[in-house]
Amino acid sequence: MKDIILALDFGLRRIGCAIGQNITGTANPIGMLSNSNNGPDWIMLEKYIDEWKPSILVVGLPLHEDGTPSLICNDIRKFISKLEKFNIPIETIDEQYTSIEAKEILKKERQLGLRGKIKKETIDATAATLIAKRWLNKNS
Repeated sequence: MKDIILALDFGLRRIGCAIGQNITGTANPIGMLSNSNNGPDWIMLEKYIDEWKPSILVVGLPLHEDGTPSLICNDIRKFISKLEKFNIPIETIDEQYTSIEAKEILKKERQLGLRGKIKKETIDATAATLIAKRWLNKNS
C-alpha cells in the first residue's frame, strides 16, 4: 500500500498540487506550479517531491461523459511522460468536474466566513485535493 501520494491537477497555466495519505485517508492542498509554453515549474515540483517523498504520483485525466479523452489529455500525457524522470510510479484517475467541485467547496467556505477571496491557485490546489481523495477512495 502506498503511504503518501502527490496528486496533480494539470492545467495549461497552473498545476494544482495536493498530498494524500493512505494511513489517514485524508488529502490536503499544498500549492500550485506555474505552467507555460516553456513547461511546468519543475524546480518547485522537485521541492514538493523531496519534501513529501510520495510513493506515487496521481495525475487527473479529464474524460468526457462517454469515457473518451478531452482535448487537454494530449498535453497531460506529454506531462506524464516527462514526470517519469522522477522514477516514481504514476497513475491517472478521471478528474471530470473537479475544478467545478473545487469552486463550489471554496464558495461555501467563503459564505461560512472560513476564507477570504478565492484565488485561481486555490481552486487548482483544491481540485488536486479532490483528485487525491478520489484515488484514495478507489484504492483503499
